[in-house]
Amino acid sequence: MRDPYSVLGVPNSASDDEIKQAYRKLAKKLHPDLNPGKRAPEAQFKEVTAAYDFLSNPEKRARYDRGEIGPDGAEKARFRPGGGFGGTRGGRRSGGSAGGFGGSGFGGIDDIISEFMGRGRPGATETPAQKLKVSFLDAARGGKQRVTLPDGRALDVAIPAGTESGQRMRLKTPQGEAFLEIEIEPHPLFTRKGLDIHIEVPVNLIEAVLGGSITVPTIHGAVTLKVARGSNTGTTLRLKAKGITSKGVTGDQYVKLRVALPDPPDPELIKFLERWSADHAYDVRTKLDQN
Repeated sequence: MRDPYSVLGVPNSASDDEIKQAYRKLAKKLHPDLNPGKRAPEAQFKEVTAAYDFLSNPEKRARYDRGEIGPDGAEKARFRPGGGFGGTRGGRRSGGSAGGFGGSGFGGIDDIISEFMGRGRPGATETPAQKLKVSFLDAARGGKQRVTLPDGRALDVAIPAGTESGQRMRLKTPQGEAFLEIEIEPHPLFTRKGLDIHIEVPVNLIEAVLGGSITVPTIHGAVTLKVARGSNTGTTLRLKAKGITSKGVTGDQYVKLRVALPDPPDPELIKFLERWSADHAYDVRTKLDQN
């Protein structure tokens, strides 16, 4: 095997997470199931898998970095005082072959493959996934949902907080394995970006000009938010830690204000603005001038 860092396209100073991300990217591109009948991608997939298998073993990686072993796991000859060269008998350490798919250390290969294929070991035939529609809030907060499989079996499935559309889930049942592909239903108020929640909230003219407190919905329930004096359409406020919690990390909620005039128009407000505008006209479109 070539230098495992070069195979994965990372420097030897790469962190465990950077190595894992590099392998995930290459595996998604080269996996045999995604390139049926193509020998070149299959050979490359085996090489990048062997490289990741090698570098995911902390002991092997440390010894390789010190120059004690080669990328195939074989001991490198080292000069020993008094003459001769030292090395492990037999010259090769076990566990470094290109066929290893177990994975150890900072991320098993099976787990990484399962993330984007929704199943177990590489080389197996991909099982079709059943679509599962999940509400926006259940996907964001986590929850349980009953699923009826094609064979009539009904299962209660735990939906992890932070689940995303397109994510595949593998279910282990007494009858075997079943696969689900998540389809998240849109929400009338919330949108999601990563672990953050975004929402647009209308405020009336009085709240925008004079400021005040308003009630804002979040995925965890309603909260009170203070609007500063002179707020305008587009003003965005942050509610810290009111987003999605996943793997110990919590996002925020961003509230974008939209100033709403009375509907139908208030005659008194119109008269006031007619008087006020006579001496207080201002241009809000100066930035549109491109000349």
